[in-house]
Amino acid sequence: MGAFTFNVKLVPDSLKAGLDEIRPDHPGRFGAGKGALALSFVEDSTLGRDSVASAVDKAGVTLRFGSRSAAFRGLGRLLSAATRSDLAFSESSEYTMRGLMADCSRNGVLRPDAAREFMRRSALMGVNMLMLYAEDTYDVPGEPFFGYLRGGYTSLEMMALDDYADALGIELIPCIQALAHLEQFLQWEPNAKYRDTNNILLAGDDATYALIRKLIKAASGCVRSRRIHLGMDEAQGLGSGRFKEKFGDKPPFEIINEHLARVRDICRDEGLKPMIWSDMYFRLGSKTHGYYDMEWRIPGEIAADIPKDVQLVYWDYYHADVETYRKMIAFHRQLGSEPLMAGGIWTWSHMWCALPWSFTAVNACMSACRAEGLKEVFMTMWGDEGMEVDLFSALPGIQYFCEHAFGAADPMKAAKKHFAGVCGCPFEPWVRAAGLDSIPLVRKPEMSTAPLGRSLLWQDPALALMDPVLGRSNLRPWYGRLARGLAAESRKGGLARRLEYPAAIASVLELKTHLRRDLARAYAKRDRKALTAIAGRELPELRRRSDALWKRHRAMWMATYNPFGWEVIESRYGTIMARLATLQQRLDDFLAGRLDSLPEIAAALHNPWKGREISGLHYSPARMRTPSCIS
Repeated sequence: MGAFTFNVKLVPDSLKAGLDEIRPDHPGRFGAGKGALALSFVEDSTLGRDSVASAVDKAGVTLRFGSRSAAFRGLGRLLSAATRSDLAFSESSEYTMRGLMADCSRNGVLRPDAAREFMRRSALMGVNMLMLYAEDTYDVPGEPFFGYLRGGYTSLEMMALDDYADALGIELIPCIQALAHLEQFLQWEPNAKYRDTNNILLAGDDATYALIRKLIKAASGCVRSRRIHLGMDEAQGLGSGRFKEKFGDKPPFEIINEHLARVRDICRDEGLKPMIWSDMYFRLGSKTHGYYDMEWRIPGEIAADIPKDVQLVYWDYYHADVETYRKMIAFHRQLGSEPLMAGGIWTWSHMWCALPWSFTAVNACMSACRAEGLKEVFMTMWGDEGMEVDLFSALPGIQYFCEHAFGAADPMKAAKKHFAGVCGCPFEPWVRAAGLDSIPLVRKPEMSTAPLGRSLLWQDPALALMDPVLGRSNLRPWYGRLARGLAAESRKGGLARRLEYPAAIASVLELKTHLRRDLARAYAKRDRKALTAIAGRELPELRRRSDALWKRHRAMWMATYNPFGWEVIESRYGTIMARLATLQQRLDDFLAGRLDSLPEIAAALHNPWKGREISGLHYSPARMRTPSCIS
């Protein structure tokens, strides 16, 4: 954490609103007390927009900046300063966009107050763009089943968030869907007329474009930005449903180009500059329908028909090698325009951000972008499978991304130092919390995306699909140490309180991970003493910890996301606690002689993923809940 208190003496009007919001996050860091350093903010037109310079002398600190975003990045560095020499620095970013995209469509819609805090922390890191990815979680007048019971943003909330973002030097860009990923909207019968397939809009139909015009007007009308992200990714099956019935067979390349041209025209009418995800052009040009197919080919006439005033966004969160990114950037340029780059900080399908792999992917991505001279980059934070994650767990990854963006010689060293000042707590415990997944069986955590802790949490306590994968390992000490360490760190102030959530998960996993294995061994030996200990001590304690985790997760959710969508996560807790109660009753009945056997514990377990590296096992909560296909 930083060592200095700052007495702000001079601040331009352009920074006052943002600075007033930032101060309360940093108690004791601003004031006129003894030893406080005078701080003056000076806008300097001779600096580039993405440059900031700080100097210190007897009179205090002078922070010169080229833009609002650069000023707050500089303030973040001052808050991180441990010595007087740290107060003097100069840095520039070669990226005009240093952005983030937060998923607000997988049940977890960021509460406006949480979004504001997220922006404050990110602004101090150097972020200057934010997208709130909204498939159907924004208000569209006249469409009552758009975002029905999903907790989306009202127009007034979006306007207020845009004002707030602007005060922090952040451009809030609408990020919606204008083709696929609309199953939440299309599931309702009143919207059946818009369906091609269950998740894709009916291209070529006038009613569809009337709807899309509504969507675009609603999303863009609440913000200053004249840019808009239209999505249009992962539309596999385009033209294969009602489109085929109505218009006959048509090559998907033609459908998507014609659709994009019509949507582009709507954007022109609204004075907007659109962008879309690029993957469909690559999938349709691949024999394997893969996005990252190096043998990809696209017909010249199709490439020529891609509207050149629509930017393509290359998304890639999966590669650790710089060359793949560089080749894909070159392929995008062959399509006739300069792409944006969307990397990933791995919040999705995890209970806590997969930070070790995130650092690997961000490093490769940013190294390639620098080598290729890309200017616009943002990092995505998805929420697949219900947004079980605390989105704030991505903050170390965001800090690391920003250190790359500002050209740090050692981005990791800089991230650790600056995170402490921005967030008021150490960097390392947040990374250690990723140990929920990075268990000792994972040989290279920095190369693993497997949500192993989540799998162990949601697996059935009696049927335990993951048990054969774990073999003879003993993870109880690992999870016990993790739980105690994170709990201690969570009491240290600042944002460290968010470590209570992964600490509670680790506390449950300490007892749950090997419960079934211990039961099976004791049952096979008819070891009544061991079975009685499990029934009388371990199982009741596990049920108590599971209840505490449910309540801790609920508290985190309600402080971070709107209440809608929590019902999905809560149903998972309900299942686990009901199954633990059933296991308790059956074990008690067996020990009391009311049951002759426990066939679910006697059943032999086999590894359905034999030969697979554990770091590649990625299965949904539904898969972990039961071996049955019926769920």
